Amino acid sequence: MAKIAIHGFGRIGRTALKAALRGALWTPTAISDIRDTATFAALFEVDSNYGRWSEPVASDEQSLTIGGRTIAYINTSQSLPDWGALGVDLVIDCTGHAVTRAGAQAHIDHGAGRVLVSAPSRTLDDCDAVLLGGINLDQFDPAKHRIVSMASCTTNALAPVIAVVRQHFGIETGFFSTVHAYTNSQSLTDQPMKERRDSWAATENIIPSSSGAARALQFIWSDLKVTGKAYRVPVRTGSIAEVNLLISRQTSADEIKAVFRQAASEPPLKGVMDVLEEGWPSSRIVGDTHSSIVDLPLVAVQGGNLVSIAAWYDNEWGFSTRLAEVAAYLAAGAHP
Repeated sequence: MAKIAIHGFGRIGRTALKAALRGALWTPTAISDIRDTATFAALFEVDSNYGRWSEPVASDEQSLTIGGRTIAYINTSQSLPDWGALGVDLVIDCTGHAVTRAGAQAHIDHGAGRVLVSAPSRTLDDCDAVLLGGINLDQFDPAKHRIVSMASCTTNALAPVIAVVRQHFGIETGFFSTVHAYTNSQSLTDQPMKERRDSWAATENIIPSSSGAARALQFIWSDLKVTGKAYRVPVRTGSIAEVNLLISRQTSADEIKAVFRQAASEPPLKGVMDVLEEGWPSSRIVGDTHSSIVDLPLVAVQGGNLVSIAAWYDNEWGFSTRLAEVAAYLAAGAHP
């Protein structure tokens, strides 16, 4: 059985572990971070977005115990663990600091077989591949891909929409906007921040932001001419991305809806993408495991070739579920 470790036990690291345990995908050999285990155990047990974990959670200085599973904890305030000594095949880096090759390579230098980065690598040179569940995971090459980026939650929400439209209609160009829950990069109260717009209270403002999803999508489809932006809004989780595309042939809203219904019902997108037939708000999709949930009542077509498609996504749970699944898939590959 391949050994997986989690480095960085914040929002995504904790949620990815919950997804892995719920799906019986894997139990980590070790978790590493810089805070105390008692706080991490408390945060894992009771979550503001998803409620109480269904099993007992306990800790001591060197481990977390979740429902009888004892998981080693390593404090990395001084240095990374010796992954080689632990026999770790795959490290999931959830710190947000492995977006450069040097940051990810450090895990391999400490003996890890492979690294899965839970964030968009800055450039294609900063990773060996960008692989998304349901999109291009079949391109995984165990011999070549030791540093793999899974991009962002928004990239994972948009990619199924882009893939389906490219396959059935072709894409000339387009724009997207994501209305996104606030994140830790923002401020709780008004105070100076690195990005000026982030200086205002996240829970009181709609805050425009850049989105790295366009660049990450082009890492997968180099000819894609789509760009976009984000608006951070005062919800804890649950986001929606609207993509407006000029397509290569004439279509209708009914045809688009039929195509998405079919795509969501069969591989490779079954379980990754879903559709909504009725009108819902964001609370409907909180805790949903899909990367992308197309809102069919919002599908619109103008002039036959200008289409608008909106996809919901729980920016934490959906993305973390894919992260857990992709980790299992990569860890099952041959050791480099």
